[in-house]
Order: sequence, then C-alpha cells, then structure tokens
Amino acid sequence: MQYFTEQAHTHREALDIVRAKYGEQAQVLSHRSVRSGGLLGLFTHEEIEVTGYIRPAPRPETKNPAQAKAELEEEKRKILEKVRPEASRLDSARQEEALDKVLAEIRDLRGRFDGRGRDSQDSDDHESIRRMDELLTQNDFTDAYRRDVLSRMRREFTLEALDDWNTVESSVLEWIGDSVSVWTEEAQRGPRVLALVGPTGVGKTTTIAKLAAIYTVGMGGEKPRSVRMITIDNYRIGARQQIETYGNIMGVAVSCVETAEDLKKTIAFHSDADLILVDTIGKSPRDAVRLAEMQRIIAACGPRAEIHLALTATTKTSDMAETMRQFEPFGYRAIVLTKLDETIRLGNAISVLAEKRKALSYVTTGQRVPQDIEKASIPRLLTYLEGFRVDRGRLEERYADIESRKTTAPGREERR
Repeated sequence: MQYFTEQAHTHREALDIVRAKYGEQAQVLSHRSVRSGGLLGLFTHEEIEVTGYIRPAPRPETKNPAQAKAELEEEKRKILEKVRPEASRLDSARQEEALDKVLAEIRDLRGRFDGRGRDSQDSDDHESIRRMDELLTQNDFTDAYRRDVLSRMRREFTLEALDDWNTVESSVLEWIGDSVSVWTEEAQRGPRVLALVGPTGVGKTTTIAKLAAIYTVGMGGEKPRSVRMITIDNYRIGARQQIETYGNIMGVAVSCVETAEDLKKTIAFHSDADLILVDTIGKSPRDAVRLAEMQRIIAACGPRAEIHLALTATTKTSDMAETMRQFEPFGYRAIVLTKLDETIRLGNAISVLAEKRKALSYVTTGQRVPQDIEKASIPRLLTYLEGFRVDRGRLEERYADIESRKTTAPGREERR
C-alpha cells in the first residue's frame, strides 16, 4: 500500500495538495502542526502536516449470481452423466460409494459458488450499503467490524428502508455506539487506587496529572476529593521533576517508589486519601522481561486496584491490538485513549475495543492540564467520526441511563 506525507500552511491547503497529487483514492489518516523553515532554529513558521494512504483500485466486476448458479447446475449435470453409466454396472455397495463421491464433488462446487455469490452480492448491494462501507473504511474501522455492520444491514433493513439514508445512517451510528463499553467507577471502602500503564510516549504522566486536577478541584461534575500521586518512573530524565511540579501546583502530595514493597507501604501510608493515582514507567510491549518486572510492582497495588491501559488514538490497529494483548497480564480493566486531537480517524480504536471487549474510561484531547481530559462518553466519542451526521441530543438521551455497555461487535453474539 502506498503512503504519503504532505505539508501546507493550512489544513485546507494540505487537503487540496493531496487531492491534486493523488486523486480521490487518497485517504488522509492524521494531521498535526509542525515547525518549518527558519535558520538555526529562528524564524520558523507553523505548518500543517497530513499523512495518509492510497486506496487500492476497486475489484474487477464479478459474475452475477444467476450466471454463477447456471454454471453450477451445468457442472452437476456433467458429473452425473459421467457417473450414471458406470454406476449401473456396479453392485449396491459400490453404487453407494460412487454416489458419495459425486455428492462430495457437488458440495465442493457449491462451496465455490457460494464464494462467488458473496462477491457478486458485494457488487450488487444497495447504494446505501456501498455508501456505508465507504464511510466505515474512511474512518478506519477494521475489516471484521465492517463486515459485521454490513451483514446486519442486509439482515435488518428492507429495500424500502435502505432508500432512507438518514434512517440508515442514524441506526448504524447507534450500532457503533452500542458496541462501545464505558467504564464506571466501582463503589468501595477505603481509597480508590488507579494505576496507569502503557507503552512509552502515550502521555501517562500528563494524564495522571490531569486526573489529579479534576478530582482535586472537582471539575466536570466531580466532587472534590483528597488525592495522592505515586510515581514509579525514577529512570526517565525529568519524569520525577515533571510530576512533582504538577503536584506542587495542585497541592497534591507526590511520592516516588522503586520496588513493590515501597509501593505497598506508600499506599498504606496514604490510606486516608480518597484517590491514589499511580504513574508507571513506559514499557515497550516487546520487552517481555521489563513488562514482567513492572507487573510484579503493580501487583502491590492490591486486588481492588483499577489498572487502566493508556493507548494513543493515532496507533495503528494492529499495533493497538498487540499492545492490548501484551499488557493483558496486568489485568487492566479499562482503556484511556490519549491524543484524540492528533487524528481524525477513530474507527481503529472503536473496532479494537469492541473486538477485545474492553471498556473506555477517559479520553484526552491535548496537553493542557486539566482541561484536555474527560470521562468517556459514547455520544462524545461518536462526534469524532468523520462523515457521519451526529444528533448529539438524541444520542445523549439514548445513553443517559446506561452505566456500562456490552463489548459485543455488531452482528456478533456475546460469548458465554
């Protein structure tokens, strides 16, 4: 697949350059602000950089179902004509064996026909189904997720219903929302302990500071709480100073630990607090040894601790799924999705969350502390989808009384 990167003074100019160079097959994945030009670091100016890929050319036209079925019947007729004269000369046992062979060949033909039939179905789909497929692809939903949605459309919509695009779009948007699970805080005695784990560079320390701020001040409808912060990141240059600076500004006590025993004692020392936030060292999902070491330390938080995994919204779908798999031994209960401001595609995250059956707890949309963080909200998440017309009021009414969602992808039955 061909990828591209282009820069311009504005986002619109960058998109115009992409369309002019690569045509309608170009799909923009993300955009960000960069500094460009200048001399020796002086007189630089801000530009917008966009990245994306070129969509593959459409598949060649396939045979329609009627033609494929006729070919199947002709193949069956030829097989039967060839076998009948031979079968008439055999005893009953051998006739039965020959018949089984014929039936096996016919089943093979039917299987091949069914495969061609599905391809034909794709090409003969209603315009609304093709349009929705393009919209889901544009938002980077996975192939499996898209197939589930399109299959459900074929099952549940009549031809007349498919003609009403507004209704189709609204229904699919609700299906997507229903596939998202939102984390809800569990009532418990004693301090709530929340530890944030994840790869290097996803913004864990900044996210911990944002959480400390919103719970200390009582922003976003939260009541003010007594908060403590603990960091295990004593190795990264400036990490300890960074979180201590945040703590001094907010009047939140910060403790630094290095071992599981230190962590356990520090949590016990802060047992009078309402919320204890634990910042961890960023680890590569490929570094199994260091991940195991960190897991042993985090286990000292206790069985009631909430482990949340931080992932960036800009991560590739395959990398996101692999990171979630590698951090599974931590027993994380929810996902914190960071850097939503750096992408215009969220289908990858929604797809993986649904397929992995993981809940979403918080999202961050920038570097500002504490403004750029909010509790996960299905209506808010759906507003990030590109190309969908979102009725925010209707969605908020639909999900107002739902505290948690099943993480079953559209069209799939929940596993027991």
